[in-house]
Amino acid sequence: MNNLLDIPAILLFLAALFGSLNYWFINLPRTIGLMVIALVTSLGLVGLDFIYPALGLSASVNDFLAGFDFNVTLTQGMLSFLLFAGALHVDLGQLLSRKWTILILASFGVLISSIIIGGGFWLTAIALGLSLPLLPCMVLGVIVSPTDPVAVLGLLKTLKVPDHLKAEIAGESLFNDGVALVLFSILVSLAFSSGDSGHAGSSFSLNSVFLLFIKEAFGGALLGLAGGFAAFWAMRQIDDYVLEVLITLALVTGAYSIALHLDLSGPIAMVIAGLLIGNQGTALAMSETTRDHVEKFWDLIDEILNSLLFLLIGLEIVLIVNNAGGGPPLWITFILVLSTIVLSAGSRFLAIFFPLQLKTLLGSEIVRGTVPILTWAGIRGGVSVALALSLPDSPERGLLLLVTYCVVLFSVIVQGLTVEGVIKNYF
Repeated sequence: MNNLLDIPAILLFLAALFGSLNYWFINLPRTIGLMVIALVTSLGLVGLDFIYPALGLSASVNDFLAGFDFNVTLTQGMLSFLLFAGALHVDLGQLLSRKWTILILASFGVLISSIIIGGGFWLTAIALGLSLPLLPCMVLGVIVSPTDPVAVLGLLKTLKVPDHLKAEIAGESLFNDGVALVLFSILVSLAFSSGDSGHAGSSFSLNSVFLLFIKEAFGGALLGLAGGFAAFWAMRQIDDYVLEVLITLALVTGAYSIALHLDLSGPIAMVIAGLLIGNQGTALAMSETTRDHVEKFWDLIDEILNSLLFLLIGLEIVLIVNNAGGGPPLWITFILVLSTIVLSAGSRFLAIFFPLQLKTLLGSEIVRGTVPILTWAGIRGGVSVALALSLPDSPERGLLLLVTYCVVLFSVIVQGLTVEGVIKNYF
């Protein structure tokens, strides 16, 4: 790429082209349609390269994708805007009314799911004759456990979901993302810090892990509150919608940048700030004109970045295929992928079922359909792919990357296209 505009120009052109093709011929939900067309196009290029190696088409795409870091692009750029935009439209009252359910699902739910997936993957690999270390398998569990807030919140825009369920689905997806990123950074350090993925780094203790988690999670929440209140105060003193939109942009970019420099959880900071501005800010600090412009601006940002993200997920198959060499035989890889998809769905069910059963023992009533709907609406997405791509070089990296990508594809395409039927079955 010769200048800064080359990459966004190509991505926006492809998003517009594939989006138009989906609109004219396929008519799938826009983000899913974009991803499917990008995936089919990418696989077509890989197939052509296999038949006519001299063309070098997939190599060109691989070079383009290698020109920017998908993990950095998402986790240090796009995610801040997407999480803030998503949280902006979440009803804080509904969220607080379901706070304990959301807290349990976003913390213990992620932990339970990570252990089941990671342990199950490790046992399956051993049964197939592979000698994979346990810790990298647990890293895989953390990667594919969190539901993707981008995919989930996009889904909630198009489906009629009861308010209590919408609050639980949205709240969990917003917060479990931040929790998973913290757990991921801890586990990757444990698994790969010694240079030997079979042995944990010696510099970590249970106490240091706990303190790191507290610092990142609660520090991120405090940063989001501080930044949100500062923006709220400034917007109350002003009645100029252009300036107030600029204040929200400054809040997102500034707070997320501070979080990265201080090693705090940027995603949690963005969720807290978005909830504050989207509820208290729109009610007490904005005129009707400003509220309309702020909401429409962030809606548009959300839709554009969503489209680009799912386009990138579809294109990334070229990079993943090129990184998957030297792995186990194809039939073993297929079994591992299939078993991980089953483990992901099963662990998701158990991670929801047991905490909610505990609530019923304490006297709370669980609405019919809550467990199956929350299970099937737990869609994995770009965050999982980004985390997998950020894994350090190791013998297991290619396999973990391929398995993660296949789980995400199944989740987005199969669950994304069928979850409406699951919801209609109960409501």
